[in-house]
Amino acid sequence: MFSARALSRSLSRFPRRPPQNLLSVRLYTTGTQSSPQPGQNSYIQTSKTIAKVTGLLCLSSVVGIFVVGASILAHDAFTYNEKHVDRVPVNPLALHPERGGPKNLPVARVLVDDEEDEEAKLLAGKPRLVIIGGGWGAMGVLESLHPGDYHVTVVSTDTYTTFTPLLPSAAVGTVSVRSLIEPIRKVLARLRGHFVQGKAVDLVMSERLVEISAVSPDGSESNFYIPYDKIVIAVGSSSSTHGVPGLENCFQLKTIGDAQAIRRRIMDNFERASLPTTSPEERKRLLSFVVCGGGPTGVETAAEIYDFCQEDIMNYACIFPKICRKEVSIHVIQSREHILNTYSEAISKFAEDKFRRDQVDLITSARVAGVTPEHVLYTTRNAEGETEQHSIPTNFVLWSTGIAMNPFTQRVSSLLPNQVHKKAIEVDSHLRVNGAPIGEVYAIGDCATIETSLMSHFMELVDDADADKNGKIEFGEWEHMVVKIKERIPMAEDHLVKVKELFQLYDSDADDSLSLNELFKLLEEIGNRITSLPATAQVASQQGKYLGKKLHKLSRANPPVASSTPPASGNPNAIQLLSDETVSKPFKYFHLGTLAYIGNAAVFDFGKYSFMGGLVAMYAWRSIYWNEQVSARTRALLMIDWIVRKIKYEELALRIVQLYG
Repeated sequence: MFSARALSRSLSRFPRRPPQNLLSVRLYTTGTQSSPQPGQNSYIQTSKTIAKVTGLLCLSSVVGIFVVGASILAHDAFTYNEKHVDRVPVNPLALHPERGGPKNLPVARVLVDDEEDEEAKLLAGKPRLVIIGGGWGAMGVLESLHPGDYHVTVVSTDTYTTFTPLLPSAAVGTVSVRSLIEPIRKVLARLRGHFVQGKAVDLVMSERLVEISAVSPDGSESNFYIPYDKIVIAVGSSSSTHGVPGLENCFQLKTIGDAQAIRRRIMDNFERASLPTTSPEERKRLLSFVVCGGGPTGVETAAEIYDFCQEDIMNYACIFPKICRKEVSIHVIQSREHILNTYSEAISKFAEDKFRRDQVDLITSARVAGVTPEHVLYTTRNAEGETEQHSIPTNFVLWSTGIAMNPFTQRVSSLLPNQVHKKAIEVDSHLRVNGAPIGEVYAIGDCATIETSLMSHFMELVDDADADKNGKIEFGEWEHMVVKIKERIPMAEDHLVKVKELFQLYDSDADDSLSLNELFKLLEEIGNRITSLPATAQVASQQGKYLGKKLHKLSRANPPVASSTPPASGNPNAIQLLSDETVSKPFKYFHLGTLAYIGNAAVFDFGKYSFMGGLVAMYAWRSIYWNEQVSARTRALLMIDWIVRKIKYEELALRIVQLYG
């Protein structure tokens, strides 16, 4: 028999079997045995935790997708139903309107959807508010009105409203057209308003009728009247021709259609320039882009064309041959000494330096003499003061050099004897059209300008301020007059800060009073210093919001009256004048600053302060415009456009091929 010690020695010759528990695994080496490392257990625990979390995330994603899908399915199942549209009540006058007015045209006193439900019937009895136009001013009015204030009708040639500041981006494809438009009917839905696609051509203020021209189902034009109790003219403006011949060969940039036409011409030019049969001279002409006008629209369009050439052609050679980029030339013709001349001097200089670095040809102090299908003719003055004519071969010309009256604006202006402004309808500080029945006709936006002359109110101001009726204005009476001037024309406030100094300056005989001649000279000088508000989207939007809020207050302050009936005898305007003056202060413009895009850079002008720079300024510019969008839908689409713009599809595809063969 073996002893216990001998048995132990015999068993020690055989290696022990590794333990089956993985957490107590021992590492075996040749002839040696090591204990578990301190960090090994923690590594294993971490791996298990990561695997567990990953599994939970995957499971939660699957559950989330299932829940969302089930929710959408349940929503559709419970909300979808077949709404019956039979037996919709329609007033016979809506289908067969009676005729009337000076031209004996159909008068749309009742619309086809005025009696389709109880809410529509209630709104049909409200005062009629007709808005002509669908731009910034009109949208501002609609945004500030409350449901139930008025029976609202919008008349516009387009069925959508456009975010015009980004039209240069749409013209070169940086953003898509759908990201800049919002259906007007969708905006009107909150107010249960009505939309008529057409254009206003005449106004009958004596009968409160506006004549509309629309396209009939057979393609012909048909005219009819729409009655109103209040009408807002917000038709914008047209481009000024300055008497230059050949503008039919130019593009403009005011509508979505303009942007699409520009986009087609630019792409067609590059396609034709890429043909092997195109001569070098013809290629240079096709790739020559001329912008007439150095304002924000012209500068931003030139910058967008430059970006298109740099990003789409230089970065992605498979789109167009690189020789096309070499032959591209961009010219900006400006009649003033500097581009962006309405901005600060520092901003103008920054933009000019940026364009020169980008090799954009700036032609300042020049006048366009004519435009032909193949050339732009312009004149400059040499050092001796002599006029020299130059020519630029081109197949693309953008005309962006000022504004002129819209045809409907011209018609309204011609109906009123005291309308003498050449570019817009003159309105008072409450945005009421001068000479029209008070409180019935308003005008906002580019088609309107607030009066700046004090001389038309001279005798009224004197009668109100001259308390002792001695034909002279003492200092106390002058202070009272200053208050009245600020109330009547708020834009004069900046020029009436030093009241005492002005009084002493024009008191030529030093008798501590102003004679009528001295007062006349003083008010005339102040009126000459007041500048009109710029024709910008910011001004139109602020005016629209102001007018919408005031109209809302008027609807609450005034009892409902029979709609679309001529004014009664007597003086009905006195009541309306009191209401306008009582419910709201005069319109006062608050300048939020102006901005412009100049090619991967942007400039901001805030009056006393200015800001300019590269990518940081560009993204600030984008943030402001993104915030000003009409709806959440356009905000989302615009963000997607900007993100997609930065995705380099070719590089991404190349990397995928390299990775996965």
